[in-house]
Amino acid sequence: MQSTATELFKDSQSYIYNWTFQWIKQLGLDNQGSHFVNSILLLLLVVLFLIIIDYFTKRTLLLLTIKAIRRSTNRFDDLLIRNKTLKLVAHFVPILVAQYIMPIIFMGFPTWKENSNKILDIATTVVSLLIIHSLLKSLRDMLRMKKSFADKPLESYLQVCQIILLFIGGTICFSILTGKSPWSFLLSLGAASAILMLVFKDTILGFVASIQVSANDSIRVGDWIEMPKYGADGTVKEINLNNVKVQNFDKTITTIPTHTLLSDSFKNYRGMQQSGGRRLKRAINIKISTIRFLENEEIERLKNIQILRPYIEERAKTIDQFNTEQQIDQSSPINGRKMTNLGMFRAYTLTYLRQNPNIHKTMPLMVRQLASTEHGVPVELYFFVNDIRWEYYEGIVSDVFDHLFAATKYFDLEIFENPASDDFRRAIRHKSLHDFADQQR
Repeated sequence: MQSTATELFKDSQSYIYNWTFQWIKQLGLDNQGSHFVNSILLLLLVVLFLIIIDYFTKRTLLLLTIKAIRRSTNRFDDLLIRNKTLKLVAHFVPILVAQYIMPIIFMGFPTWKENSNKILDIATTVVSLLIIHSLLKSLRDMLRMKKSFADKPLESYLQVCQIILLFIGGTICFSILTGKSPWSFLLSLGAASAILMLVFKDTILGFVASIQVSANDSIRVGDWIEMPKYGADGTVKEINLNNVKVQNFDKTITTIPTHTLLSDSFKNYRGMQQSGGRRLKRAINIKISTIRFLENEEIERLKNIQILRPYIEERAKTIDQFNTEQQIDQSSPINGRKMTNLGMFRAYTLTYLRQNPNIHKTMPLMVRQLASTEHGVPVELYFFVNDIRWEYYEGIVSDVFDHLFAATKYFDLEIFENPASDDFRRAIRHKSLHDFADQQR
């Protein structure tokens, strides 16, 4: 029964080809020309027919499945639609149809018929690999929705799978075209391994680096990293096989070779983001000539600063006790221990920071004096802001220093700054007035 159906199909193929051949031959062409024109005409008609079949197959398949997908609560089938998996599956129908129709087209050219079969086999291989690739993309997108995989370099693993698929596809296509075993292709690759290592050097290095980066958890998608060598200072958007994409804070994109994450150093701010505190380390330069001992009247006046009063009272008791025990001659201010306006300012700054609700209380907090320079005495503030968001962090820091800059005059201190043009004008005017007064005398 099966052999009878096959014979009938072959007879119908011969009938179609012979009918079109005789029709074309009436145009006055010779046998070879008629066969050639007949094959080209049938090929164009078949290609048009296959395009129509492919279109209606995709439409029908989508209509049959989209209702079921909408009723489903599983997100994976939605991802299959997004990554066009069903459309790729639909390509198998015209390929199967073509395998039955192609013998009609090239009946006059047996060599072309054999080559067309190879092309269809290659098309089947390519579509199969594209479907597998689409499934892998859907799996990647599905894993990205899970919190445990959101910061993993899934793109790198997908690209590795792409390379493996390309290698398998190339091997199969080579076997189809040459009619040889895939092992012969693999043996030829062994001889060219040095060239392949050179061509795929960056890919191999990137693959190894992405695995080590993932294993060591040194960088994740969403991390804020800083790598001055490549001008990167921003958020990691993507980690793939060859490079890492970083969106800088000025919205520019910097790409960093993945393997350099192992060979070069970079700064990752993930620890700061997870801790909930962002560090500030900044100094106020005090003019040395304004530093002096405080008189008793000034100390009493500074007691009006509420947050400073407990410190002054406790400090005064400690100093008085020491001076009394050591029998210090207090007729000279330099004898014994005295309060200074700079020390009082440091104490005020530390107390102010401790009482500021925007400063992290469980993290290091200090106000210290650094070595004096030609720019004065640096009073360094070291603390952590409890809001790691950049704009809020900068606002809090600005408020702190605005307050401290304004507070220095209450301690009779001056902040060091280089002379400006107004300073020179005032100095010249003052000297001119002084010279004029001397002349009048």
